[in-house]
Amino acid sequence: MSRFWKPGTEKPRIVDDEEGGVLFYTASASSSSGYGFASLEKQRQRLPVYKYRTAILYLVETHATTIVVGETGSGKTTQIPQYLKEAGWAEGGRLIACTQPRRLAVQAVASRVAEEMGVKLGEEVGYTIRFEDVTNNDLTRVKFLTDGVLLREMMDDPLLSKYSVIMVDEAHERSLSTDILLGLLKKIQRRRPELRLIISSATIEAKAMAAFFSTRRHRGPDDIPKKEPAILSVEGRGFNVQIFYVEAPVPDYLRAVVLTVLSIHDKEPMGDILVFLTGQDDIDAAVQLLTEEAQSSRNQGLIVLPLYSGLPRADQDLIFSPTPRGKRKVVMSTNIAETSLTLEGVVYVIDSGFSKQRFYNPITDIENLIVAPVSKASARQRTGRAGRIRPGKCYRLYTEEYFIKEMPADGIPEIQRSNLVSCVIQLKALGIDNILGFDWPASPSPEALIRALEVLYSLGVLDDDAKLTSPAGFQVAEIPLDPMISKMILASIEFGCSEEVITIAAVLSIQSVWFPGRGAQKEMDEAKLRFAAAEGDHVTFLNVYKGFLESGKSSNWCHKNFVNYHAMRKVAEIRLQLRRIAQRLGIVLKSCEGDMQAVRKAITAGFFANACRLEPFSHNGLYKTIRSSQEVYIHPSSVLFRVNPKWVVFHSIVSTDRQYMRNVISIDPTWLTEAAPHFYQRQLLNPNPSQV
Repeated sequence: MSRFWKPGTEKPRIVDDEEGGVLFYTASASSSSGYGFASLEKQRQRLPVYKYRTAILYLVETHATTIVVGETGSGKTTQIPQYLKEAGWAEGGRLIACTQPRRLAVQAVASRVAEEMGVKLGEEVGYTIRFEDVTNNDLTRVKFLTDGVLLREMMDDPLLSKYSVIMVDEAHERSLSTDILLGLLKKIQRRRPELRLIISSATIEAKAMAAFFSTRRHRGPDDIPKKEPAILSVEGRGFNVQIFYVEAPVPDYLRAVVLTVLSIHDKEPMGDILVFLTGQDDIDAAVQLLTEEAQSSRNQGLIVLPLYSGLPRADQDLIFSPTPRGKRKVVMSTNIAETSLTLEGVVYVIDSGFSKQRFYNPITDIENLIVAPVSKASARQRTGRAGRIRPGKCYRLYTEEYFIKEMPADGIPEIQRSNLVSCVIQLKALGIDNILGFDWPASPSPEALIRALEVLYSLGVLDDDAKLTSPAGFQVAEIPLDPMISKMILASIEFGCSEEVITIAAVLSIQSVWFPGRGAQKEMDEAKLRFAAAEGDHVTFLNVYKGFLESGKSSNWCHKNFVNYHAMRKVAEIRLQLRRIAQRLGIVLKSCEGDMQAVRKAITAGFFANACRLEPFSHNGLYKTIRSSQEVYIHPSSVLFRVNPKWVVFHSIVSTDRQYMRNVISIDPTWLTEAAPHFYQRQLLNPNPSQV
């Protein structure tokens, strides 16, 4: 590719950093802040990253890997892909990819970049997330996608040969997919020296990442691209943020959030408020509490909005739209707003000090979604969101002593606290057989890897040599779902109920089909009863989907039945995608015409490892898992709560005060030995026939 600077102009001045990276000094004036009503081009030029444009392009030209460290809001996510396109990296049919850990960020950033470039989303600029592809093979040149989707693309094109530059954004979040992707990109670079990588992040340990990508062998000093990664620091556009701590620990952080919002609204000048909470349930509860308060005459200027990854598109747009004059926006968000998204207008941040994190115990084989304290690095990120447009304030709902003495410095990478079943099958499908020897940015625990291999072997996905079985293993790898769900779909062919099972698989792919209670728990419970099936939750989902179709996919019907309309539309979309995948794999789709035993057997064939037995003489619904004798209970949201069948399989476990099974179905224990004779022995299941 030709050099991008024009002959006769001054070449950029490079200074080698002592740490081995390259720092770039530029003489351009400091950027001004505030957006006003300037044109999009003017807005682009005001972003802090703009003065580093030449530097970034020079380093991408001359180095195989460039690590860009920059504060959130510096413009790196939206601008760098555009700079690359302007410099010619998308010519000759090549593509520029930019990955994000979260779906919502992919959609929001792609929309913004398409708007800035003056093109229609889905043409020159497009995005792909799981079950949604808004790109055009002939036109798209800049593509935003999740890390997970790029991993899946490697199954068809292991060297990602159509991409000239791949930018891995928000790498400091260290999601499971990001770490696998970084390990694979390092391998691809050896085979494709011309591929350029940009690793971008807000707080990444740049030296550690540079060391990971550093390969000194067999290269001369004048080779282009240089193998040594370059490090570039982009300054943010931060204003001073005052930090306030509580004097004593807060007993109820939801209540504390609401009181803090009202206090800010009462006493502080205008400016939007961003609140960090743990997940959708907390956010819905806080939105409800605050909306009730906001209806009083004193608080009418508040616009309360939720922000989490499953949010429908129309609700996303409300968050990014400018705040009307005389109003104050309050955005209740998960940690998605910590780094992935920039919300203009935020002056006040309220940090609950918690986030929802996945923790997997390979010994008990239970993965818990736990509300855990955030790290100091996260707390600083959250604080920084308040200083974007003018000096701001951050209210931390924990004590200063706790922050200094007890809060961990950094979070644990997801790969070291996750179930690795999906990750192992992806690597196997990409032909990486030596999983233990794979070059990871952070090594997963051997116990978790061994447990993943064991589960895949028991599902019939891996053979005795730990290679993918044919065709089942390759088919399971091809379906973009948890391998247990994919196995359930394959088993449904044998039981003649694949139409029903792909509906169930689509429902299990979303958070919940029910609308949050909004203070009407009794009515909601009654609505659930109208669909409740004695067999359990999965059959109940079939009844809900059937009702939704019979209503003509009516939003009014959903509202009356406490069913989440947006979730049901998503289920219908995912179901359509799964039908296409099934047909591509040569799976003939059949309905069992109401034979729910066939459906339950297919579910058991996928989820036999998640079997539980009700403890004899248990008065409080205590179950024990068959594999590890863990004590578990049926979740109150399940239709089998208090019904307590003797034998069940569950989809997942959520941990609060107890270990709760979610999405539970009753089974016959003999199906377990039929589905997995190598996994269960009859005497283990039936020590006393009278108990079955």
